[in-house]
Amino acid sequence: MSEAQMKVSDEIAISIENMNKWYGTFHVLRDINLDVQRGERIVICGPSGSGKSTLIRCINALEEHQKGSITVDGTLLSSDVKNIDKVRSEVGMCFQHFNLFPHLTILENCTLAPIWVRKTPKKEAEETAMHFLEKVKIPEQADKYPGQLSGGQQQRVAIARSLCMKPRIMLFDEPTSALDPEMIKEVLDTMIELAEDGMTMLCVTHEMGFARQVANRVIFMDAGKSSNKTSQKSSSTIPNQIAPNCS
Repeated sequence: MSEAQMKVSDEIAISIENMNKWYGTFHVLRDINLDVQRGERIVICGPSGSGKSTLIRCINALEEHQKGSITVDGTLLSSDVKNIDKVRSEVGMCFQHFNLFPHLTILENCTLAPIWVRKTPKKEAEETAMHFLEKVKIPEQADKYPGQLSGGQQQRVAIARSLCMKPRIMLFDEPTSALDPEMIKEVLDTMIELAEDGMTMLCVTHEMGFARQVANRVIFMDAGKSSNKTSQKSSSTIPNQIAPNCS
């Protein structure tokens, strides 16, 4: 990706301050501090159980943090349902598994949320859905059902479905981990295009080739903390300006 495409805004899209989370007595996230600028692409990696997925799930309140603060697009995440709904309307998320409705067509999967949540007229929602299905290069699948598509195609539908809500931020939780090797590239290519369009992205992944190509920063998680080591980036290594955090 070119240097021009790597530029980000000074505007803060996500601000996390001294955030902690427990599962019972297990301290899964410890004093997380992270500012994400508008247009920034951040890759989060680390061993299983290090808190990677929990971190991004806290950003749209799929998991509740117990201490500290998370602010998304100027909205403080709290127990206020209105604040949670506001954040979720601006933050798209793709999971390891596609979570498509099997009884709905691809087009219906993509139009459901805009019609019911954003009250978008059906015709407009369908036009938007077809635009994003074309963007992920599967418009011909619009009238099929999820079970008729490959895993890679279903994950691209899941990305298109998120984009139909026109989010300002996208979160990816190991989007290629459930795919066969030959299907991984088509999903990563779609994510690379999103990055080139300037989407603010946080992605939990082990795909280091993707990180090298698109990431402004790579955060290394271990035992609920993020690494505070830094190193110079070069054209042949992963960009790894590590987010500052508590040791």
